[in-house]
Amino acid sequence: MHLVMLFGPQAVGKMSVGRQIAERTTYRLFHNHATIEPLLEVFDWGTPPFEKLRLELRRRVIEEAVASGLPGLVFTYVWELDAPGDTAYAEELVAPVVAAGGRVDFVELWADLDTRLAREGTPERLAAKPSKRDTAWARAHLLESHEQHVLSTGPDHPFPLDHPHTRLDTSGLSAADAAEAVVELLGLPRRG
Repeated sequence: MHLVMLFGPQAVGKMSVGRQIAERTTYRLFHNHATIEPLLEVFDWGTPPFEKLRLELRRRVIEEAVASGLPGLVFTYVWELDAPGDTAYAEELVAPVVAAGGRVDFVELWADLDTRLAREGTPERLAAKPSKRDTAWARAHLLESHEQHVLSTGPDHPFPLDHPHTRLDTSGLSAADAAEAVVELLGLPRRG
């Protein structure tokens, strides 16, 4: 299986780009809010049961995708690059693919802060992510995360893993154009 790990800060376009990649290819999309939203129905954000199940569900879905023979999976998430636990978790997520002899590519999406703030609260985002419907909270959370964590690579924060890594600036790109760039760059199999 080929696992495309699509990561970047909030509102950079991970889900939108991931959807466009899935439409163009034989790959399935597993975006991070597919685990967040159902768990928020039962547990509060950040509580021990929420965190335990969120991390476990993501890992298990990737394991089963490998075991079932899916040709490819796009997984999206926010990675706190300054948190050693997040880096260890990224390695844990890709481990089943690596163990099965599959391919892993990390594609980092980047956009400037103004672009990300403008994208917060778009209809597509709000429809898929009920937890973002309080747009004042979502914008404040985006700014807080931007100030408190390293969410993008750069000269002071190089990519920390030994896997292929590409960075794509989505600031001036539509989701379709960004997806097309990823499909071309990685040579992903197109739908027939």
